[in-house]
Amino acid sequence: MGIAKSVEAAGHKTVSHAAIAATSRASRAADSAASTNAALSRDQIVHVLNRLSFGPRPGDIERVQAMGIWRYVGEQLNPELIADPLANLRTPALDASRRNPIDVLADYNKERSDAKNKGPNFTNMVIRGPRIKSQSQEFFRSLNKQYVTAKLQRAIDSPRQLQEVMTEFWYQHFNVCINKDVDRVWVGPYEDQAIRPYALGRFRDLLGATCHHPAMLYYLDNWQNTAPNSKGAKGNQKGLNENYARELMELHTLGVDGGYTQKDVIELARILTGLGYAPNPAALTDGKLQPVGQYGATFAATRHDFGDKVLLGRRFSGTGESEVEQALDMLARQPATAHQVCYKMAQYFVADQPSPALVERMAAVFRNSDGDIKKVVTAMIQSPEFWTAGSQNSKYKTPFRYVVSSVRAVGLEPQDYSPLIDMLNQQGQPTYAYLTPDGYKNTKEAWLNADSLLKRINFATALGMGTLKGNSYNPPEYRRLGATIAGSYFSPQTVTTIAAQPEELRSALLLGSPEFMFY
Repeated sequence: MGIAKSVEAAGHKTVSHAAIAATSRASRAADSAASTNAALSRDQIVHVLNRLSFGPRPGDIERVQAMGIWRYVGEQLNPELIADPLANLRTPALDASRRNPIDVLADYNKERSDAKNKGPNFTNMVIRGPRIKSQSQEFFRSLNKQYVTAKLQRAIDSPRQLQEVMTEFWYQHFNVCINKDVDRVWVGPYEDQAIRPYALGRFRDLLGATCHHPAMLYYLDNWQNTAPNSKGAKGNQKGLNENYARELMELHTLGVDGGYTQKDVIELARILTGLGYAPNPAALTDGKLQPVGQYGATFAATRHDFGDKVLLGRRFSGTGESEVEQALDMLARQPATAHQVCYKMAQYFVADQPSPALVERMAAVFRNSDGDIKKVVTAMIQSPEFWTAGSQNSKYKTPFRYVVSSVRAVGLEPQDYSPLIDMLNQQGQPTYAYLTPDGYKNTKEAWLNADSLLKRINFATALGMGTLKGNSYNPPEYRRLGATIAGSYFSPQTVTTIAAQPEELRSALLLGSPEFMFY
């Protein structure tokens, strides 16, 4: 059997366990949760840790067993109550992702200006051009590495694991690509400011935060979106740009079959005219632009279409920026939005092809709670579909999840994140770099292939044998690693094969096993 088929077969193995109380409520008191501990099998605990975190670290299984499953779920659903050692940690990578986007843009503009002014005053641009370009590229490379390092550090080390899992989900839903010009300096702050704080909050707040962040407004060109005959129409801001309006409905809210028309796209684009970002810090205070939010988004009344619009059958009077808020309110509360968001969430957490019944129950909670993400996730965790044996260890890991879960499993705190970043690039999932706005997929079909598996096995070998470049650590002890990740998901054939190998190879073989490719 070929390597890809062996891994695919591993994902189809199921475990026959009595279902734990799928109808239990995550809100039940801690003493009631504790009383169900005996009913939890090791596989079920691993299942929870695999789905609500980026995989168990040494000691996590025992911790969940001791505290009770619903107490653990309740803890993860309320990340603000979990002490986070990264919150106040100062590192270049974390600090870079916390900065105001307009300040970062100012630094970039200064870098370009300095590059132009350094060195001999050659008038020949054939000589000066490459020098400027090289210095700009180095600035981007350094900042990019800082942003990706910060993301990996949070995914690996943060005790607020469900928040990080949801942050990754929402980033792909509201994708911004790092390879588009100025977004190269903004993707880190975008994730940290517009997504992570709202990952378990209200969908409407999350939608508004992404809509009012310079990274999104630049990526989907809304900074150019201008009423054609307005006073501010000039240069590259002199006409209607429908890009953001279209993706706001197709990807972020209603879905491709959400019942809107091309006329609705145009009307929403008109509503969004004038919404952009400040080109520099001074523009936030000179009175020409109206600041929107705290991260540099602005509204230019001189570029807005103040005519009346009709979006999805509802009339909007031309009042200015308040139209944007009204449109977001309406889109966030559409039944089609609830369905699309809940389908994608169920696909991310439960199955590549989630059951329509589960999606509808989640969508009903979404509609009835005004888009309360925490309540939707709770309903999903309480569902029979989440706990069924067929769901356990059935989702194929994306490269990001594989890398992070591997590092967590061995208990490594990386000193150098470069080999992790290189692995993601080689696997075809460079962080923040998906070109189109639909984001990376999270299905087996998108990622399972022989070449990718060989790269994973090479990574597992280096990590499992203690030879990961740039990192000094003791190789993980096989039995300890097995106690962290192994359950009856591992087939007798895999267990027998690994046990027959030399001791120093066994940890690497566990990390490279067909079963560990799934979660």
